[in-house]
Amino acid sequence: MPENSILIVDDELLIRDLLYDFFVSQGWQPSMAENGQKAMEILENQKVDLVLTDIRMPEMDGLELTSEIRQRYPDIPVIIMTAYPSVESAVEALRNRVSDYITKPFNINKLYKSVMAQLESKNRDIRG
Repeated sequence: MPENSILIVDDELLIRDLLYDFFVSQGWQPSMAENGQKAMEILENQKVDLVLTDIRMPEMDGLELTSEIRQRYPDIPVIIMTAYPSVESAVEALRNRVSDYITKPFNINKLYKSVMAQLESKNRDIRG
């Protein structure tokens, strides 16, 4: 089975490193970006199966990033993480067809289950 690729987008190095190490241990090929603009550069240059992004980041936040991804790469699932959940951000996430909205601190196993569920759903849609 080919490795899955995930793009981890978070301005906190500790979170990026934690998620990177976890996904490598699960056999994934993670890429990392510290903001939405860097994430878009990565998406333009390599295959990504799923994006996992924080909301609050400099330059381009996670909701703006999700909107850009929906316009350019509508089939890539996006999971949003936030330490600052709000009704407004949840509604905006829904408008942008976010696959899941997860609050920090998160349980890594629950996060992984969500990631796997989104990938399985994407693969079902591709197969018809």
